[in-house]
Amino acid sequence: MFDQISAINRSHPQPPAAARSQSPPPAAHLFEADIRSPHDLIDDRPDDGVFRVHRDVFRDPEVFAHEMRSFFAAGWAFVGHASQLPQPHDFLCVELAGQPLVLMRDAAGRLHCVHNSCRHKGARVVHHRRGNRRTHVCHYHGWSYGSDGANIAIKGKAEGDYTPAFDAESHDLAAVARFGEYRGFLFASLDADVPPLDAWLGDARVFIDLAVDAAEHGLELVPGAVSYTYRGNWKLQLENSTDAYHFSSTHPSYLRLLERRSRMPQRTDVEAAIWQAGKKQQEMMGSFGFANGHALVWTTTPQENHPLYPLLPALRERFGERRADWMLRTRQLNIFPNLQIASNAALQMRVIRPVAVDCTEITSYCLAPVGEAAPQRRQRLRQYEDFFNPSGLATPDDTVTYEDCQRGFASGDIEWQQGYARGMGRLVWGADAHAAELGIRPTTSVSGSFEMSDETIFHALYRHWAARLRKAAA
Repeated sequence: MFDQISAINRSHPQPPAAARSQSPPPAAHLFEADIRSPHDLIDDRPDDGVFRVHRDVFRDPEVFAHEMRSFFAAGWAFVGHASQLPQPHDFLCVELAGQPLVLMRDAAGRLHCVHNSCRHKGARVVHHRRGNRRTHVCHYHGWSYGSDGANIAIKGKAEGDYTPAFDAESHDLAAVARFGEYRGFLFASLDADVPPLDAWLGDARVFIDLAVDAAEHGLELVPGAVSYTYRGNWKLQLENSTDAYHFSSTHPSYLRLLERRSRMPQRTDVEAAIWQAGKKQQEMMGSFGFANGHALVWTTTPQENHPLYPLLPALRERFGERRADWMLRTRQLNIFPNLQIASNAALQMRVIRPVAVDCTEITSYCLAPVGEAAPQRRQRLRQYEDFFNPSGLATPDDTVTYEDCQRGFASGDIEWQQGYARGMGRLVWGADAHAAELGIRPTTSVSGSFEMSDETIFHALYRHWAARLRKAAA
């Protein structure tokens, strides 16, 4: 079934005249093949105002298997943050597409990403999740490796009577095919046939830059991480972080709490201020869809209770008023396929690890400026704890809803989701005025009131998703 992925339309789609502010770029048109199967998974017809996703995208194990090969093995994926390995000889065990990897920082401070598998008989060499070691010794036959993954010694080498052919081979821990860093964010690919990292990130880099540049001495992960699982497809999380439409119906208890807080004397929570602004219809929102499946939703919110607010004059002096304003906006960034950076006052990083078609692990971290003043760090942590994670006031609502969706997908007679239409009448192909402020050219732009709750933000994800899987099936 899977090699029949194609779009419903047989020709290049064009946006309807009402939504067309400029001609759509060729990169936006990823579907050209004729219909060859009733099991097409993406129905992308902007000329007719239609974008739909088939429910098999979330429930078919065969689809999931192809995703793991095409996105998590054969493409760039996030594997860690440089601040997790601050010292020479630090290491961190991670997993990519089910394969065990180790991030290592060698004696000279260089970062490496290698397979956590001894070259002799395949046993894992590193067993602790993280730590600091100059050497790593395999427990099985005693082969040893340095903090750069290079083989140091083969036990009993002199007595082994090895052939010259064996000596000619590399015995180092095998490096991943591609490994790269952008502003402290580390990415790897198990396939060498990927574009350069900067090109793959494209204009989504600007929003990583906003987060990093706002921290004069760089970003760090606050010690501690939270991992949890839910019984649902991994793309439910990828969608949800950029989904404004669900907020009022999924999180009513949180909204009631914010309303009560807003009435408390001398209460200065940023969420209470946001609540008041929302009631006054002062909020705006917008979205950018990028090539390679990346996407961002932004919202204008009150700045006075943002942890960076005391630094706003300095930020304006360094970066200009417009860029400083963007640094204090609420931003939800998806770096396809597995990294989310949420700038809801507190700066949160989520890493998505698909376990099965209906099981996903999420690990979340709080990102903060290095050397942040104690009052701002305390404020940041309270905001992070308030909303995010299983102990927060909103994440449990989301994860329960993901599981509810996955159970609903068992209704096999229902084929198509109808959750991708909001905002299509306002869609701009290319850059709108908000994108122009940052000098970026996304594939699509949308902006309007918060109540619009744009869903075109999901289109970039699924256009890239379908294009990559069609290419893999060819």
